[in-house]
Amino acid sequence: MDELFMYIDGRWQESHSGERLDYVNPANQQVIGTIPRGKAEDVNRAVSAAKDSFEADEWRKIKPHERGYILSEMTYKIRKNKDELARLETLDVGKPLSQAHADVEAAARYFEFYAGAADKLMGETIPIEDGLIDFTVREPIGVTAHIIPWNYPIQITSRSTAAAIATGNTVVVKTAEQTPLTSMKLAEYFHETALPKGVFNVVTGLGQEAGARLANHPDVNHITFTGSVPTGIKIMKAAANHVVPVTLELGGKSPNLVFSDCDEKEALNGVIRAIIQNAGQTCSAGSRLLIEDSYKERFLSLLKARFEDLTVGSGEKDCDIGPILSKEQYEKIVSYIEQGREQGEIITGGERVQVEGCEKGYYLQPTIIDQLPYNSTVAQEEIFGPVLAVFSFQTEEEALQLANGTDYGLVTGIWTSDIGKAHRLADQIQSGQVFVNNYGAGGGIQMPFGGYKRSGFGREKGFEALKNYTQLKNVAIKYR
Repeated sequence: MDELFMYIDGRWQESHSGERLDYVNPANQQVIGTIPRGKAEDVNRAVSAAKDSFEADEWRKIKPHERGYILSEMTYKIRKNKDELARLETLDVGKPLSQAHADVEAAARYFEFYAGAADKLMGETIPIEDGLIDFTVREPIGVTAHIIPWNYPIQITSRSTAAAIATGNTVVVKTAEQTPLTSMKLAEYFHETALPKGVFNVVTGLGQEAGARLANHPDVNHITFTGSVPTGIKIMKAAANHVVPVTLELGGKSPNLVFSDCDEKEALNGVIRAIIQNAGQTCSAGSRLLIEDSYKERFLSLLKARFEDLTVGSGEKDCDIGPILSKEQYEKIVSYIEQGREQGEIITGGERVQVEGCEKGYYLQPTIIDQLPYNSTVAQEEIFGPVLAVFSFQTEEEALQLANGTDYGLVTGIWTSDIGKAHRLADQIQSGQVFVNNYGAGGGIQMPFGGYKRSGFGREKGFEALKNYTQLKNVAIKYR
C-alpha cells in the first residue's frame, strides 16, 4: 500500500491528527493506499503558506513570462511521464486506459496553453478627456482554493491551477478523497521546478472537513469548485461569509438533438461517446437523446445494436466502459434505472456485469431508457452513469423546448446537415457550450466551459478562465 502525504509550504506533511483514510481501486474495490485525513488545522497551515507566499517578494518578483517557463516545465514533465500518469489515473478512477491517456494529454495542454498566456493578459486604455490618461490593470486575486472532483482529477486540477499560477496567484488544492494519486503527482513535479514554496499546496481529507474549512477560510480570495449542485450551494454560502467570488462548474443533463438529415455514422459515434466516457460519470455527459420522430425507430435500432457491442471491464484492459467508482455511486445509478424500468421501457442494458478477476467491482451495462414521462426524475436529474434517456420531437420548436426543459444547461449537441437549423437552435439553446455535428471538440482546451442555470456560473478553460483569477483595477492620471 502507498502512503501519501499532503504537500504544504514545499514539504510533504502528515495531518495534524495523524488520522488516515483509505483509497481504493474501483476495478476491484481493493484498498491501494492511504492519505492523511486533513482537517481544519491542516487547511489553516496550507492557506497560511499560500498567503505568505503570495505576499512575499520572491513570488511577486517572478515576471509573467517566467511564470510561463515554470508552467512549460510542467508540460514537459507530464508528457515525459504520460504512461505512468495514465496508469495512475486508471488505477484511481477506473476509467479505460485510453481515456486516461487522453486526460493526461489534456492536462499537459492546459499547462502549455496557460504557459503561453501568462504574459498576454493585458489591460486597456480608456478615453476620458484631454489631460487625463485612464487605464486598467489586471492583478492577481490572491490565495485561490481549488476543490477537485473524483471523476477527472488530473484534468481539473491542471486546468484551474495552471490558470491561477499563470496570473500570479497562489494555490491550495483539496483533492477528492477517493482519487488523490495524480494530483499528488503534480505536486511532485512542481516541487522539482523553480516555483517558490507555498505557491502550490495540496491538502487531502473529507469534503465535509477539509473541503468545508477551505471554502469557509477567511484568507481565501477565490474558490473554484467542480461537483454536485448541493455541494456547490454550500460552497456559495460559505464564500458569502467572506464576500469571496466563486467559479462553479456543477451538474448537467445534456441533450443530443438528432435530426433525420444528420450524418448517421457521425451522430451514432457522437451520441455513444458522449454517454459512455468514464462510464457516464461526467458532468457534461450527453445523457438525453432527442430524436426527430420520423427517424427515431431507425436511429434507436442502430444505437441499441452499438450499445450491445460495447465491452465492459477493468480500465487496465481498456474496455469501452470501466467500473462505477463505488458502491454508493453504483446504487444511486441503479435506483434511477429501477425508476426508469417502472415509468418507461428499458431498451437495452440496466444489469450488473460480472468481470472475471474483478468480482467486487461495480460494473454496469450501458443502458437506454425510452417512453419516460418528460418530467420524471430519470429525465430531469443527473444520474452520473452510463444511462441514456430517449425522447422524440416533430418540429424544431419542440426540439428546442425539450432541450431547454431541465434545470441544467451545460452542453448541447446538434446533429444536422442544415446549417440554418443549427444556427437557429444554437441561438436559443440555454447551455454554456453548443456543439454542431460533434460533441466536445476533442476536449477544447481553448474553449470557455461552464453552465447556464443550475449548471453553475463562471467559465473554465481558454483565456476567459484567466479572468477568474484576477481583479480589475482602474487608474486615472491627470497630467495637465
